[in-house]
Amino acid sequence: MKIKDIVPTPGSRKKAKVVGRGRSSGHGKTSTRGSKGQGSRKSGNVRAGFEGGQMPLYRRLPKRGFKNFNRKFYAIVNVGKLNDLFDEKTEITPEALLKADVIKDVQDGVKILGDGMITKPFVVKANAFSALARQKIEAAGGKIEVI
Repeated sequence: MKIKDIVPTPGSRKKAKVVGRGRSSGHGKTSTRGSKGQGSRKSGNVRAGFEGGQMPLYRRLPKRGFKNFNRKFYAIVNVGKLNDLFDEKTEITPEALLKADVIKDVQDGVKILGDGMITKPFVVKANAFSALARQKIEAAGGKIEVI
């Protein structure tokens, strides 16, 4: 095999369409733009969503809500889960929760919620606590530390 024998696969290479070069080319006169109207003019290419001057749909529809860019995304854990997984007087931190596969990602922090029963005293360190979780942990003899 020689370099002169290498050719592209038939049909893989197309020639560029040459327009506006006479009627016999098949692309003369209107240069494949159709006849008359905005699309046939030189600056007839309009932006996406343009409706010919009519008020576009995205401006006719009302605006709803907003996105709070200050929102914090907490990984949430219920006190009942802590009671099942950890022994008495254990120090529960976000790292310990990750290690025990209670949470998958710390995100902006860990929030402890009050669903479930807690009977063991723990030292719980988290970024946020619900009022019910705070009550239940302290009633069981545990301590709370906000990180």
